[in-house]
Amino acid sequence: MDTVSNWVLPIEAAMRAQADAHQAVPMKAYMLGQFDFLGIRAGPRRDALKGLPKFTGSAHDLLALVDALWRLPEREYRYAAVDLLAKHHKRLDESALPRILQLVQTDSWWDTVDGLAGVVGDILLRAKANQPDVQRHMDACLVHPHLWVRRLAMLHQLGWRDQTDQERLFHYALVLAPETEFFIRKAIGWALRDHARTQPDVVRIFLTWHAEQMSGLTLREAGKHLA
Repeated sequence: MDTVSNWVLPIEAAMRAQADAHQAVPMKAYMLGQFDFLGIRAGPRRDALKGLPKFTGSAHDLLALVDALWRLPEREYRYAAVDLLAKHHKRLDESALPRILQLVQTDSWWDTVDGLAGVVGDILLRAKANQPDVQRHMDACLVHPHLWVRRLAMLHQLGWRDQTDQERLFHYALVLAPETEFFIRKAIGWALRDHARTQPDVVRIFLTWHAEQMSGLTLREAGKHLA
């Protein structure tokens, strides 16, 4: 077996052993019938993989493994791939972004895209220490024709707290504000709400100044925890 197969086959075997056809039905329905499922919830899925050997490969091996898992038919393999990226993101740098963005555009929906946004955020936040302008990669994503890439750009700073590039965050919100797509409007609100955890007054002022530009959904989402 090649290197990737050495990792993929045990993951596939462990997860297929936990498959539940009855559980797969409502899981597929929840995703509007778009994807096939093994029928494994997040907890059991992660438990099934805990007994496997620890991943020790290179960044190249990690991305190859993730690509291989992404090609398997059931959705849970993609969740496992996102978990692997999140766990081993320190092996990756910004050179991995094109590969990750390809995943974002493959059978896209919020369930995989939002996890990948977190991985991208981890990579970029770490890179910022030595490359202050590394977020330029997200500037290009902001105007990408694929809506899920734009959503990722809007969400990539979630959890950054006092390291958030506030100017960029607000700029992204205003650029995307005219869009009518639910998942974009929701993402703007989510990103602003997250920033309000550390800068509530600034976000409140921003929302007041730009209320007419924002959708009702965005305003509700952004203001959930603001007095």
